[in-house]
Amino acid sequence: MKAVAIQNHGGVDQVQLVDLPAPKPKPGEVVLRVRAAALNRLDLYTLRGIPGLTLTMPHVLGSDASGAIEELGEGVEGHKVGDRVTFNPGMYDGTCPRCVAGEESECDRYAILGEHLPGAMAEYVVVPARNLYPIPHSLTYEDAAAASLVYQTAWRMVVTKGETRPGDVVVVLGAGSGLSTAAIQIAALCGARVIATSSTDEKLQRAKALGATDLVNYRKEDWSKRVWQLTERRGADLVVDAIGKETLNASVRAVRKGGTITIPGGTSGQQVELDLRYVFWKQVRLLGSTMGNVREFRRAMDLVASGRLKPAVGGVYPAARAREAFELLERGGHFGKLVVTF
Repeated sequence: MKAVAIQNHGGVDQVQLVDLPAPKPKPGEVVLRVRAAALNRLDLYTLRGIPGLTLTMPHVLGSDASGAIEELGEGVEGHKVGDRVTFNPGMYDGTCPRCVAGEESECDRYAILGEHLPGAMAEYVVVPARNLYPIPHSLTYEDAAAASLVYQTAWRMVVTKGETRPGDVVVVLGAGSGLSTAAIQIAALCGARVIATSSTDEKLQRAKALGATDLVNYRKEDWSKRVWQLTERRGADLVVDAIGKETLNASVRAVRKGGTITIPGGTSGQQVELDLRYVFWKQVRLLGSTMGNVREFRRAMDLVASGRLKPAVGGVYPAARAREAFELLERGGHFGKLVVTF
């Protein structure tokens, strides 16, 4: 089978289209014939090498995918060959205390396809049947592939941990990323006033179309001061900050007393110098967040399948041009998710 993979860690030049053996399912698994697979910034981290994580090469990239079931493993029920599906890329054992408590993304053995395990950016991928999600014919393979990782992650940050309610003020940083486009839509669906930041007016206008009510170009003004002005010196109820090093201190300044900052990553750097006086005096909640549990995944995907949430797809590339998609992801010039098709 054809697969988008790396033989060594390094830059985008390591991304290749290679030939690999097609996988076979174990009991409880299915083989999916992939039609579309989406990129995440996580793929760039995996490409460069994650400290403490050793991978077997060649390593297939990609966490998100959609397609049709090609083969059923022993004991799989409720699915049939040809079913249109996507899946939750988070792998869990289902037996540890956190899984039993319904928090699968906190599993002791949690792993993500494409990061810890061979990924989904290939003609075929094997996944546990319990991770499958059926997709209606009204949802394209490209949109389904673009949804599964970022919408569950955004749902957990905005709804579960952020506890967003109608009338809340939610700030979403870096409005052009796939995760941020999902967070904007979910916050707007909750009835929040959404303040989006970005580096270009063009991206901000696209964020407005997704539900953002206030737009701040951080190249032109201090976004945290602008949030302070827009909220009449109260501050935001929630800041969704996936940028990290460059923004976290400003996020603490922008959030209200007793407010929340959810942190799913740090695209600008992982090591942060933070003025704790603002944190404790304002009683700010700093909440790390990774992926979502099964309930959050299914709730978010139900809304995508119904059309109430619409994935923002910023480009579609055939597998032979996958490296171009990775180059664009690295430059950051896109809006939404980039998708590779097979």
